[in-house]
Amino acid sequence: MTELQSSSAGIPVAVPGPEKVPVPEQVAGPVATATQTPTRAAHAPRLTALDAWRGTTVMLMLLVNNVALGEHTPAQLTHAEFGGLTLTDMVFPWFLFCAGAALPYSQAAMERAGISGQPFYRRLIQRAVTLYLVGAFVTSATEHRLTLGLGVLQLIALSTFFGALLAHLRSTLQLGVAATLLLGYAGFLAFGAHGGVGIISQTVNAVQAINDAVLSRVGLRGLLSVIPTTALVVFGSLAARPLQRKDPQAWQKLLALGSALALLGYGWAAGGHIPFSKALWTPPYILYSAGLGILGILAYWWLADSGRVGWGTKLLAPLTIPGRNALAGYVIPILLKVWILNVWQVHWTGKNASIAASLLELARRAFGAVGGGWTYTLGYVLAVWLGLAWMARRGLIWKL
Repeated sequence: MTELQSSSAGIPVAVPGPEKVPVPEQVAGPVATATQTPTRAAHAPRLTALDAWRGTTVMLMLLVNNVALGEHTPAQLTHAEFGGLTLTDMVFPWFLFCAGAALPYSQAAMERAGISGQPFYRRLIQRAVTLYLVGAFVTSATEHRLTLGLGVLQLIALSTFFGALLAHLRSTLQLGVAATLLLGYAGFLAFGAHGGVGIISQTVNAVQAINDAVLSRVGLRGLLSVIPTTALVVFGSLAARPLQRKDPQAWQKLLALGSALALLGYGWAAGGHIPFSKALWTPPYILYSAGLGILGILAYWWLADSGRVGWGTKLLAPLTIPGRNALAGYVIPILLKVWILNVWQVHWTGKNASIAASLLELARRAFGAVGGGWTYTLGYVLAVWLGLAWMARRGLIWKL
């Protein structure tokens, strides 16, 4: 079950990772040995790069979700139009990527603990179901009605579950499965549109047709997204595997893989047949975000884990705080806004208004529209970071 523990372990998201979306330690891949009695595993060293990259994703999520600049909002802090891509559009896929990157570490922990066979699958299912229900709770609180449909955490739960089932495969097989998922999904997009073969637009596409005809009726709109997002989780797992195994050629492998995926995704989208699209999770979008995620975590690894930069670990330390408690960093701010900041009324500005609206108005009166907007936005992000830092000092980590 979900618990708040005094521990230095990670959380299942990314959560996400992944993940959502996020940013997790996470579920592991199957272990092909006989069932054994679980034993307490020794703690393995954490990968600072993963914690910091997941923390970067959490902080970016808080920034773009709470920006209060109105018409002055930079384009990179808003979602792009169909076919475009901005930094904001990278948040969810990087949660999923982080969820996948945690899999080799949790798999190794499972093996050290002797967890395999039925206990392994039972734990895998339990974590996925729990994360899904946490996501459903957050979605229901936000929409003020009971809903079990897909949201950020729900999609991370499903994609990470299927990604974990593949985590024990050889890297070449994992890469092959990811490629098959993306190519199959691309074929579905290209030839399954109800408007005609090859028609892929924001309003006319195969995913929209299936959602409208079937999935929306059962509250599972967006379920097809599990296919490409599972591939994204697998890419995260592939990226972390050489780092977890301390492969002496890890940086060369990650540089090659990250560059290849980013270039392939960008080139595919530039070809015009299948564009970038967060809503549709198009294969070019998956490849490009995975490639950038790999290059990002590689840069952090070089700074903090490679031993080449003496001050790198201290530099990234602030980012590891939200990275190690990403589930709390995602859920708690949302619930505080829904239940308190946007609901409780105060009279700070000469009129009754919510706490959030009053704080923003006070900031604008003091610093102007732009300065006040930035003050409110960055103040909110800092407040969440301080809350997570307080939890970290007391060893309070929310994990599944």
